Amino acid sequence: MAEYNKPSTIQEVDENFGQIKPNMTATMAYNESSRCLFCFDAPCVKACPTSIDIPLFIRQIYTGNITGSAKTIYDSNYFGNICGKVCPTEVLCEGSCVYTNQNEPPIEIGRLQSFSTREAIQENKQLYTTAPANGKKVAIIGAGPAGIACACELRLLGYEVHIWEAKAHASGLTIYGVAPYKITNQEALDEVEYLQKQFGFQVFYNKKAETEAHFNTLKKDYDAVFLGIGLGRTRSLGLDGENLENCVGATEFIEKFKLNPLGTFIGSRVVVIGGGNTAMDAASETARMGAEQVYLAYRRSKDSMGAYEFEYDLAKGVGVQGIFSASPVAILGKEQVEGLRFIRTEVKNGKLVNIEGSEFDIACDMVVKATGQEKQAIFVKNFGAIDTDAKGRIIVNDQFQTTDPRVFAAGDAVNGGAEVVNAAGEAKKAAKGIHKWLSNL
Repeated sequence: MAEYNKPSTIQEVDENFGQIKPNMTATMAYNESSRCLFCFDAPCVKACPTSIDIPLFIRQIYTGNITGSAKTIYDSNYFGNICGKVCPTEVLCEGSCVYTNQNEPPIEIGRLQSFSTREAIQENKQLYTTAPANGKKVAIIGAGPAGIACACELRLLGYEVHIWEAKAHASGLTIYGVAPYKITNQEALDEVEYLQKQFGFQVFYNKKAETEAHFNTLKKDYDAVFLGIGLGRTRSLGLDGENLENCVGATEFIEKFKLNPLGTFIGSRVVVIGGGNTAMDAASETARMGAEQVYLAYRRSKDSMGAYEFEYDLAKGVGVQGIFSASPVAILGKEQVEGLRFIRTEVKNGKLVNIEGSEFDIACDMVVKATGQEKQAIFVKNFGAIDTDAKGRIIVNDQFQTTDPRVFAAGDAVNGGAEVVNAAGEAKKAAKGIHKWLSNL
């Protein structure tokens, strides 16, 4: 089990957050690519949400065609480098590799993917030529994976594209919500800058689009609008003490930490509430920042957690301790967090119930709520005639067109919260839907 001292410099922060998928050298990439069996009807391709031709791009690496390899990847996924780092390859492409059936390590597809695309980015390889301008304009709200992917595809088809981004940087949760041991901020920004040079879309930063008047102007000035707005703030638990100092939402905590690690409060004894992948990231980050004790508390059993098993293993590997079948009752303290009260739970007749009289307290000075994110309900309501389902997700058809025919959407606002690769894949399909709809008008 790794132990981490509290860092006092950015260099020490970087040392505590060594990359779990470090960059390959050319020799490493060649040797790894030589292991690939180049399967026909490859299961790794079927497992990829963007259907990258994985055997082809690996064969191109093996034969020294690194630029061709990068283009094969980008043809399917405009976030090729980022996804090579942050995708849960362990349960997607690599988890489907035929070597796993032979008790052999799978091909390191993610690292190979990042190897090819990183070279294209560093050498500014021109892989695409956009079509002549077709005279039509599309507005995109949100410069996250969905918004950027949609922009690239539309520019390839000849559309003028403008993106409105509420924050100071593009790439969405890749910058603001992914743990730094998966990808550095600079790597994420470099890929977006590369794509912007390739395709020529415009991004207006620190421009929050949220009023009905602004939306009406966009719909008037543009031929179509795409929503890549993602999700909102961390959901409230409705507990007593939730407003105490040092009780924070995981999304907000990770964002602040990614932008200013040394200026972000890290408690000595931390409790992270939740059982998803974001909870694992928050727990791992506080442990790597020198917290003396980090607990991961989940109201159901360990086997019921939504997090991938490898994510929980990462957290355990840095000293995080799990507390299962325990539901939070109240956050304790006067002005600041001093503890957390739980009650034990069990499943009876298929329902989770509290065990009467089983309350217990844990002393802590920081609580991180990794309890899911709110949907962008107010945002969508202000936009106009766009319907959502019972869970607050934007309703779209198979072309990713909303109930307002001029508005399309994809990514977390539609799927309720998935991976970066899902957002990138859906948005590319949405761009094709926009093109089909505008071409038939």
